[in-house]
Amino acid sequence: MAEKLVIIGSGPAGYTAGLYASRALLEPLLFAGYASGGQLMLTSDVENYPGYPEGIQGPEMMIELRAQAERFGTRILDLNVDSVDLSRRPFGVTSGKDSWDAEALIIATGAEAIWLDAENEELHKGRGISTCATCDGAFFRDKEVMVVGGGDSAMEEATFLTRFCPKVTIVHRREGLRASQIMAQRARDNSRIAWKLDRTVTSWLGEEGDFRGAVLRSTVDGSEEDFACGGAFIAIGHKPLTGFLAGQLEMDDHNYLLWKQHTMTSVPGVFAAGDVVDTRYKQAVTAAGMGCMAAIDAEKWLEAQ
Repeated sequence: MAEKLVIIGSGPAGYTAGLYASRALLEPLLFAGYASGGQLMLTSDVENYPGYPEGIQGPEMMIELRAQAERFGTRILDLNVDSVDLSRRPFGVTSGKDSWDAEALIIATGAEAIWLDAENEELHKGRGISTCATCDGAFFRDKEVMVVGGGDSAMEEATFLTRFCPKVTIVHRREGLRASQIMAQRARDNSRIAWKLDRTVTSWLGEEGDFRGAVLRSTVDGSEEDFACGGAFIAIGHKPLTGFLAGQLEMDDHNYLLWKQHTMTSVPGVFAAGDVVDTRYKQAVTAAGMGCMAAIDAEKWLEAQ
């Protein structure tokens, strides 16, 4: 099965790439994965995406983006891509026992937040526990919250949250922080930030839809305490979903794809968009913008061939 353009990934980047590629008459085939929609499927309210003045539920927004891409002719398969072969032209794409040829590829598989996997975590994901203060901080206005992590991102999240929250407690498993000195000092100087060091989260408290806090365990003596709060933010990093590429494209030290020319990767004809390449912004609107860019670059590249 030969395709002009195959898009792998179904978040804002993938669907926007499909929309633009379809309008350019490239008849793209998009692999949405078994769990389509990306990280926004775990986000209850999206209020910072242009065009939704009243806000929108994350899953509902993904349904609308998908429908818009399909309206212009994007063909969507709810399948995971198991592997790609970039050593030949056209490129090979494999899912299960089936394979496709593609003249060009857009990789938009995104990244996933690293979770704690503490007890009851699934119960409160997106409903009390978030992995993005920029996205969700305003929903916790006037509540006391906790941030789990000891790196720069945790310090940034905690500092940002003090705009909305009277008290933000940073929970970290060690006394020492991984954060840079300037970021750690900024957090320590903030009167709204409290500290629970040498502690880990063993479980989350509350029934579904009624988040109450966490059980914290001391890494020093093993003692446990119930810690009450109105919300929690996990800031221990993200990992890009690039494992299936098996070292065929240049990546940074954390396995994010690298752009070489505009949105093109180290292999001509292979483009990347969204959180799979974005180590800085990680917003739905920036991912969508990159999807647009990658589709335009793919169109121009295919035309030049």
